[in-house]
Amino acid sequence: MNDMFIENKSRFGLDETVSRLIDAVEKSDWKLIHTHDLQQLMHKNGHEVLPAKVMEICAPSFAFKLLSKDDERVYSNMMPCRLSVYEKSDGKTYVSRMNIEQFASSMGGIIQEVMTTAFRGAEGFIDHVIEK
Repeated sequence: MNDMFIENKSRFGLDETVSRLIDAVEKSDWKLIHTHDLQQLMHKNGHEVLPAKVMEICAPSFAFKLLSKDDERVYSNMMPCRLSVYEKSDGKTYVSRMNIEQFASSMGGIIQEVMTTAFRGAEGFIDHVIEK
C-alpha cells in the first residue's frame, strides 16, 4: 500500500465503528462536519457497492492557524480531515486516512506543525476502534 495512505482493520462492524468514532470526536475539541454515505450515493446513481462512509472532522483551533494567513490558505483543500470507514469483500470493516503527517513533513513551518498535530489527534480517535 502507498505510504501516503493508512488502512487498519476495525475491531467492530461498520456502524459501530462509525458510532464509536463519532462519539470520540464529540467528546473532544474536534467537530464532526459531515458523514458521507458513499454506498447510498452510489445506489442513487444505479451502482451497488459495499458500505463506505467518509467522515469529515475538524479541529477549529488547527484550522484557524491555516485559514488566518493568506500564504497558508492554499492548503485549505486538505481540510477538513477525512476518515473513511468501509467494508471489503472479506466482510471486515476498515478505517483509512491520508498520512498527512508524512505529507507535511517536507513542508516545515506552521503547515507541518498544524498537520502533524491534527494527524496525531485523529489517530487518537482511530486507536479506539482498530485492531492492534
